[in-house]
Amino acid sequence: MHTRDSISRRHVLGTGGAAAVMALAAGIQKGWTQTAKHIDQYGPELEKIISVSEPIEELASGLGGELGPAEGPVWWKESGFLLFSDIHASRRMKYTPGQGVSIFKEPTNRANGLTRDLQGRLVACEHDSRRVTRQELDGSITVIANSYQGRQLNRPNDVVVKSDGSIYFTDPWSLATAAPNQWDLNFNGVYRVSADLGTLTLLVDDFLIPNGLAFSTDESVLYINDTRRGHIRAFNLLPNGTLAKQTDRVFADLRGPEPGVPDGMKVDVAGNVYCGGAGGIYVLDPQGKKLGRIVHGENATTNIAFGGDDWKTLYFTNRTKLGRVKVKIPGVPVPVAKKA
Repeated sequence: MHTRDSISRRHVLGTGGAAAVMALAAGIQKGWTQTAKHIDQYGPELEKIISVSEPIEELASGLGGELGPAEGPVWWKESGFLLFSDIHASRRMKYTPGQGVSIFKEPTNRANGLTRDLQGRLVACEHDSRRVTRQELDGSITVIANSYQGRQLNRPNDVVVKSDGSIYFTDPWSLATAAPNQWDLNFNGVYRVSADLGTLTLLVDDFLIPNGLAFSTDESVLYINDTRRGHIRAFNLLPNGTLAKQTDRVFADLRGPEPGVPDGMKVDVAGNVYCGGAGGIYVLDPQGKKLGRIVHGENATTNIAFGGDDWKTLYFTNRTKLGRVKVKIPGVPVPVAKKA
């Protein structure tokens, strides 16, 4: 592993690059201007979740660059730091409270979504290698998935681990202009890998752009973003870990006049769902009711993660920035606890 103790002040604190070119960001809408940071309250229930006067902090900027975003934050509780991806720089970044941001590893095959498995090992969705990997405790890499029925995966995006050790990931093909080859899949899939890595199951293939995903607190429901359609879909889970297709429903529509699309998503211990959307990060109750919105003033929310000693800090990445805000209800810890 190649590490550095610090990153240049220009990279961390410098201004962001030109407007992002990736379509998934939903662009900077014509006439849109940066909004002052604030928290919108849509329902009285929000008061138990986050204070509307809670400050929204910017921790670092100048990340991502014009080709793509900071992404995939995951909190490393035992060491007290946050890891996140700087995708197109092919770097894994580290944020330590009180110390700032440094480069943790490079290159990373332009990794995107990150999480940890039950043993605390890092699981990553790699763009360039078109695979999902696990970093073992000795630093070696295990390939979790890189193909389906003999064809290369598209571009794994986000990943979650269930309490039984099974791994779920989304696999959109985000470069529509790229010329396909004979080894490419012709659909965008969501997959489950068994805990022993022996079985890869295609769960659903009718998303335009499957992106962030998260389990409900009791793991009875899997939420999956369809970024292009601007909504979150929800499926009940069957005992074997696959989706009960007849339960497919739109959990929440997060489109609006402001820029921003559903991307990364997380759930707190009370079952509330946090997800980026138009204008900021939405806070939804377990039934999909919009309780409030964290308006961070940027044109996209790429991903989010709970952290801190008490899991009550919500970290979020934008295309070029890292930020945080304190909440009142802890997020579901990562790694998730193994259930008996």
